[in-house]
Amino acid sequence: MPVAEKKPEASKSFIPYEPAPGEEYMNEKQLAHFRQLLLDWKQDLMEEVDRTVRHLQEDANNYADPADRATQEEGFSLELRTRDRERKLLKKINETIEKIDEDDYGFCEACGVEIGIRRLEARPTATLCVDCKTLAELKEKQLGG
Repeated sequence: MPVAEKKPEASKSFIPYEPAPGEEYMNEKQLAHFRQLLLDWKQDLMEEVDRTVRHLQEDANNYADPADRATQEEGFSLELRTRDRERKLLKKINETIEKIDEDDYGFCEACGVEIGIRRLEARPTATLCVDCKTLAELKEKQLGG
């Protein structure tokens, strides 16, 4: 099951990168832009984890009514599943930051072409260009998942 990813544009400080005419792809400025985008996204996720921990601690009531208790437990379960998906996303974010550090970011792992600035801004952890991702999804669909 794919990890649900909240778009980093939700961050209040997001400013799209505007490359200068003739600017080299994935130069220092672009890499710094994506590093900051990933760090901001990571910070947002970590703050969400902290909010969840506080919520679980503060709202843990021992309801006498089994229906109320079940409702609370279902809510907690949903929050914990969401945090688990975000934990996996944090791992992807850290791996992506490592790729930036190793100067191996922004190129398709399958064919080697540029992934593109706009695609990376929409999904900074992308490792495939649109064509290869589409092909991979078609293969996955044909093989049943």
